[in-house]
Amino acid sequence: MTVETPSVEQFLITLSAELELLQDPLLQPLVAHYRRCATPLQGLADYLSGLVASEQLAQPALAALLLEQYALRPLLLEQLVADSAAYIDRDPACQRWLEPLLFFKGFQALQLHRVAHVLYLDGRCELASLLQSRCSEVFAVDIHPAAVIGRGIMLDHATGLVIGETAVVGDDVSILHAVTLGGSGRRSGDRHPKVGSGVMIAAGAQLLGNIRIGDGAKIGAGSVVLNDVPAHVTVAGVPARIVGAPRASAPALSMDQQLEESE
Repeated sequence: MTVETPSVEQFLITLSAELELLQDPLLQPLVAHYRRCATPLQGLADYLSGLVASEQLAQPALAALLLEQYALRPLLLEQLVADSAAYIDRDPACQRWLEPLLFFKGFQALQLHRVAHVLYLDGRCELASLLQSRCSEVFAVDIHPAAVIGRGIMLDHATGLVIGETAVVGDDVSILHAVTLGGSGRRSGDRHPKVGSGVMIAAGAQLLGNIRIGDGAKIGAGSVVLNDVPAHVTVAGVPARIVGAPRASAPALSMDQQLEESE
Protein backbone atom coordinates (compact mmCIF):
# COMPACT_ATOMS: atom_id res chain seq x y z
CA MET A 1 0.00 0.00 0.00
CA THR A 2 1.51 3.30 -1.09
CA VAL A 3 -0.66 5.50 1.16
CA GLU A 4 0.65 5.69 4.68
CA THR A 5 -1.98 4.42 7.11
CA PRO A 6 -2.46 6.93 9.94
CA SER A 7 -3.01 6.07 13.56
CA VAL A 8 -6.60 5.88 14.77
CA GLU A 9 -6.13 9.16 16.64
CA GLN A 10 -4.75 10.96 13.59
CA PHE A 11 -7.49 9.51 11.41
CA LEU A 12 -10.23 10.86 13.69
CA ILE A 13 -8.55 14.29 13.77
CA THR A 14 -8.43 14.29 9.97
CA LEU A 15 -12.12 13.35 9.75
CA SER A 16 -13.03 16.29 11.97
CA ALA A 17 -10.92 18.69 9.93
CA GLU A 18 -12.37 17.52 6.62
CA LEU A 19 -15.92 17.81 7.95
CA GLU A 20 -15.30 21.47 8.72
CA LEU A 21 -14.48 22.01 5.05
CA LEU A 22 -17.95 20.94 3.89
CA GLN A 23 -19.66 24.06 2.53
CA ASP A 24 -22.96 22.88 1.07
CA PRO A 25 -25.84 24.31 3.14
CA LEU A 26 -27.70 21.01 3.09
CA LEU A 27 -24.73 19.31 4.77
CA GLN A 28 -24.50 21.79 7.63
CA PRO A 29 -26.84 19.81 9.94
CA LEU A 30 -24.44 16.88 9.60
CA VAL A 31 -21.49 19.11 10.47
CA ALA A 32 -23.37 20.65 13.40
CA HIS A 33 -24.34 17.26 14.77
CA TYR A 34 -20.73 16.07 14.56
CA ARG A 35 -19.58 19.17 16.45
CA ARG A 36 -22.07 18.43 19.23
CA CYS A 37 -20.73 14.92 19.75
CA ALA A 38 -18.52 14.48 22.79
CA THR A 39 -15.72 12.94 20.71
CA PRO A 40 -14.96 12.39 17.00
CA LEU A 41 -15.44 8.66 17.62
CA GLN A 42 -18.96 9.28 18.87
CA GLY A 43 -19.65 11.22 15.69
CA LEU A 44 -18.42 8.30 13.61
CA ALA A 45 -20.56 5.83 15.56
CA ASP A 46 -23.61 8.10 15.29
CA TYR A 47 -23.25 8.36 11.53
CA LEU A 48 -22.76 4.63 10.88
CA SER A 49 -25.61 3.66 13.20
CA GLY A 50 -27.94 6.18 11.59
CA LEU A 51 -27.50 4.54 8.20
CA VAL A 52 -29.13 1.27 9.29
CA ALA A 53 -31.26 2.25 12.27
CA SER A 54 -34.89 1.12 12.23
CA GLU A 55 -37.82 0.58 14.55
CA GLN A 56 -36.26 -2.74 15.52
CA LEU A 57 -32.74 -1.35 15.80
CA ALA A 58 -32.90 2.08 17.42
CA GLN A 59 -30.14 4.52 16.48
CA PRO A 60 -29.08 5.60 20.00
CA ALA A 61 -28.81 2.00 21.17
CA LEU A 62 -26.89 0.97 18.06
CA ALA A 63 -24.50 3.92 18.37
CA ALA A 64 -23.85 2.97 22.01
CA LEU A 65 -23.22 -0.62 20.90
CA LEU A 66 -20.66 0.50 18.32
CA LEU A 67 -18.85 2.65 20.88
CA GLU A 68 -18.86 -0.25 23.35
CA GLN A 69 -17.35 -2.63 20.80
CA TYR A 70 -14.76 -0.07 19.66
CA ALA A 71 -13.67 0.33 23.30
CA LEU A 72 -13.53 -3.42 23.89
CA ARG A 73 -11.81 -4.23 20.60
CA PRO A 74 -9.38 -1.55 19.35
CA LEU A 75 -8.68 -3.80 16.34
CA LEU A 76 -12.05 -2.75 14.90
CA LEU A 77 -10.87 0.84 14.57
CA GLU A 78 -7.48 -0.20 13.26
CA GLN A 79 -9.25 -2.19 10.55
CA LEU A 80 -11.53 0.76 9.78
CA VAL A 81 -8.53 3.03 9.24
CA ALA A 82 -6.76 0.41 7.09
CA ASP A 83 -9.89 0.01 4.98
CA SER A 84 -10.10 3.79 4.56
CA ALA A 85 -6.50 3.84 3.38
CA ALA A 86 -7.35 1.14 0.82
CA TYR A 87 -9.97 3.41 -0.77
CA ILE A 88 -7.63 6.41 -0.79
CA ASP A 89 -4.89 4.29 -2.36
CA ARG A 90 -6.88 2.32 -4.95
CA ASP A 91 -9.94 4.38 -5.94
CA PRO A 92 -9.17 7.52 -7.97
CA ALA A 93 -12.66 8.78 -7.15
CA CYS A 94 -11.75 8.93 -3.45
CA GLN A 95 -9.87 12.12 -2.66
CA ARG A 96 -10.40 12.57 1.08
CA TRP A 97 -10.43 10.32 4.15
CA LEU A 98 -13.96 11.44 4.92
CA GLU A 99 -15.47 10.14 1.69
CA PRO A 100 -15.65 6.38 2.36
CA LEU A 101 -17.40 6.98 5.68
CA LEU A 102 -19.94 9.41 4.24
CA PHE A 103 -20.52 8.16 0.70
CA PHE A 104 -19.19 4.66 -0.05
CA LYS A 105 -21.66 1.97 0.88
CA GLY A 106 -19.13 -0.84 0.48
CA PHE A 107 -17.03 0.75 3.21
CA GLN A 108 -20.06 1.43 5.40
CA ALA A 109 -21.36 -2.13 5.05
CA LEU A 110 -17.92 -3.57 5.83
CA GLN A 111 -17.52 -1.58 9.04
CA LEU A 112 -20.94 -2.67 10.26
CA HIS A 113 -20.12 -6.26 9.29
CA ARG A 114 -17.00 -6.09 11.44
CA VAL A 115 -19.15 -5.21 14.45
CA ALA A 116 -21.69 -7.91 13.56
CA HIS A 117 -18.82 -10.40 13.34
CA VAL A 118 -17.56 -9.77 16.87
CA LEU A 119 -21.13 -9.92 18.17
CA TYR A 120 -21.50 -13.28 16.44
CA LEU A 121 -18.30 -14.55 18.05
CA ASP A 122 -19.62 -13.40 21.43
CA GLY A 123 -22.72 -15.54 20.98
CA ARG A 124 -25.04 -12.62 20.23
CA CYS A 125 -26.00 -14.28 16.97
CA GLU A 126 -29.52 -12.90 16.69
CA LEU A 127 -28.35 -9.30 17.06
CA ALA A 128 -25.54 -9.95 14.57
CA SER A 129 -28.05 -11.39 12.10
CA LEU A 130 -30.36 -8.40 12.52
CA LEU A 131 -27.48 -6.06 11.75
CA GLN A 132 -26.60 -8.19 8.71
CA SER A 133 -30.21 -8.05 7.54
CA ARG A 134 -30.33 -4.26 7.83
CA CYS A 135 -27.06 -3.92 5.89
CA SER A 136 -28.45 -6.16 3.17
CA GLU A 137 -31.64 -4.12 2.99
CA VAL A 138 -29.97 -0.69 3.04
CA PHE A 139 -26.79 -1.32 1.05
CA ALA A 140 -27.62 -4.43 -1.06
CA VAL A 141 -24.51 -5.97 0.51
CA ASP A 142 -25.05 -9.34 2.22
CA ILE A 143 -22.14 -10.55 4.36
CA HIS A 144 -22.84 -13.33 6.84
CA PRO A 145 -21.68 -12.24 10.31
CA ALA A 146 -19.55 -15.38 10.67
CA ALA A 147 -17.47 -14.55 7.58
CA VAL A 148 -13.85 -13.64 8.38
CA ILE A 149 -12.51 -10.58 6.55
CA GLY A 150 -8.99 -9.17 6.82
CA ARG A 151 -7.84 -5.56 6.82
CA GLY A 152 -7.10 -3.13 4.00
CA ILE A 153 -10.21 -4.23 2.10
CA MET A 154 -11.89 -2.27 -0.69
CA LEU A 155 -15.44 -3.27 -1.63
CA ASP A 156 -15.78 -1.12 -4.75
CA HIS A 157 -19.38 -0.10 -5.56
CA ALA A 158 -20.43 -3.29 -3.70
CA THR A 159 -24.01 -3.56 -4.95
CA GLY A 160 -25.04 -7.21 -5.07
CA LEU A 161 -22.05 -8.49 -3.09
CA VAL A 162 -22.70 -11.76 -1.22
CA ILE A 163 -20.20 -13.39 1.17
CA GLY A 164 -21.24 -16.64 2.82
CA GLU A 165 -20.95 -17.96 6.35
CA THR A 166 -17.66 -19.88 6.15
CA ALA A 167 -15.89 -17.59 3.69
CA VAL A 168 -12.48 -16.15 4.59
CA VAL A 169 -10.96 -13.07 2.91
CA GLY A 170 -7.31 -12.20 3.50
CA ASP A 171 -5.66 -8.79 3.83
CA ASP A 172 -5.39 -6.14 1.08
CA VAL A 173 -8.13 -7.62 -1.12
CA SER A 174 -10.24 -5.67 -3.63
CA ILE A 175 -13.72 -6.93 -4.55
CA LEU A 176 -16.00 -5.25 -7.06
CA HIS A 177 -19.79 -5.30 -7.31
CA ALA A 178 -22.05 -8.31 -7.95
CA VAL A 179 -19.46 -10.78 -6.63
CA THR A 180 -20.53 -13.95 -4.80
CA LEU A 181 -18.39 -15.96 -2.40
CA GLY A 182 -20.98 -18.69 -2.07
CA GLY A 183 -21.62 -22.35 -1.47
CA SER A 184 -22.22 -24.96 -4.14
CA GLY A 185 -25.10 -27.02 -2.84
CA ARG A 186 -26.97 -27.96 0.31
CA ARG A 187 -23.98 -29.40 2.15
CA SER A 188 -23.45 -27.85 5.59
CA GLY A 189 -20.14 -27.13 7.29
CA ASP A 190 -17.15 -25.47 5.67
CA ARG A 191 -18.52 -24.68 2.22
CA HIS A 192 -17.40 -21.22 1.08
CA PRO A 193 -14.29 -19.82 -0.63
CA LYS A 194 -11.03 -18.93 1.12
CA VAL A 195 -9.45 -15.90 -0.55
CA GLY A 196 -5.77 -15.13 -0.01
CA SER A 197 -4.13 -11.74 0.43
CA GLY A 198 -3.64 -9.24 -2.39
CA VAL A 199 -6.36 -10.86 -4.54
CA MET A 200 -8.49 -8.82 -6.94
CA ILE A 201 -11.98 -10.11 -7.77
CA ALA A 202 -13.55 -8.24 -10.67
CA ALA A 203 -17.22 -7.39 -11.16
CA GLY A 204 -19.74 -10.20 -11.38
CA ALA A 205 -17.36 -13.03 -10.55
CA GLN A 206 -18.94 -16.04 -8.85
CA LEU A 207 -16.68 -18.09 -6.56
CA LEU A 208 -18.52 -21.18 -5.38
CA GLY A 209 -17.67 -23.91 -2.89
CA ASN A 210 -14.89 -24.54 -0.40
CA ILE A 211 -12.15 -23.51 -2.82
CA ARG A 212 -8.89 -21.68 -2.20
CA ILE A 213 -7.77 -18.60 -4.09
CA GLY A 214 -4.02 -18.15 -3.75
CA ASP A 215 -2.30 -14.93 -2.72
CA GLY A 216 -2.01 -12.33 -5.47
CA ALA A 217 -4.46 -14.00 -7.85
CA LYS A 218 -6.78 -12.10 -10.19
CA ILE A 219 -10.32 -13.23 -10.98
CA GLY A 220 -11.67 -11.81 -14.25
CA ALA A 221 -15.06 -10.12 -14.51
CA GLY A 222 -18.01 -12.47 -14.88
CA SER A 223 -15.97 -15.59 -14.18
CA VAL A 224 -17.40 -18.68 -12.49
CA VAL A 225 -14.72 -20.22 -10.28
CA LEU A 226 -15.39 -23.77 -9.06
CA ASN A 227 -11.87 -25.00 -8.33
CA ASP A 228 -8.77 -23.87 -6.46
CA VAL A 229 -6.78 -21.04 -8.04
CA PRO A 230 -2.98 -21.02 -7.58
CA ALA A 231 -1.20 -17.96 -6.24
CA HIS A 232 -0.25 -15.18 -8.68
CA VAL A 233 -2.26 -16.31 -11.69
CA THR A 234 -5.15 -14.73 -13.58
CA VAL A 235 -8.26 -16.79 -14.22
CA ALA A 236 -11.26 -15.90 -16.38
CA GLY A 237 -14.18 -17.52 -18.11
CA VAL A 238 -17.08 -19.88 -17.46
CA PRO A 239 -15.83 -22.08 -16.02
CA ALA A 240 -12.72 -20.12 -15.08
CA ARG A 241 -9.34 -21.20 -16.40
CA ILE A 242 -5.84 -19.79 -16.11
CA VAL A 243 -5.25 -17.15 -18.79
CA GLY A 244 -2.02 -15.59 -17.58
CA ALA A 245 -0.29 -14.03 -14.61
CA PRO A 246 -0.80 -10.58 -13.07
CA ARG A 247 1.85 -7.98 -13.74
CA ALA A 248 1.85 -7.01 -10.06
CA SER A 249 2.42 -9.32 -7.10
CA ALA A 250 -0.76 -7.95 -5.46
CA PRO A 251 -3.25 -7.07 -8.22
CA ALA A 252 -5.72 -5.80 -5.63
CA LEU A 253 -3.47 -2.79 -5.11
CA SER A 254 -3.08 -1.87 -8.78
CA MET A 255 -6.73 -2.58 -9.72
CA ASP A 256 -5.60 -3.55 -13.23
CA GLN A 257 -8.64 -5.08 -14.97
CA GLN A 258 -6.85 -6.20 -18.14
CA LEU A 259 -6.46 -9.88 -19.03
CA GLU A 260 -3.50 -9.39 -21.40
CA GLU A 261 -1.09 -10.54 -18.74
CA SER A 262 2.66 -11.06 -18.70
CA GLU A 263 3.94 -14.55 -18.08
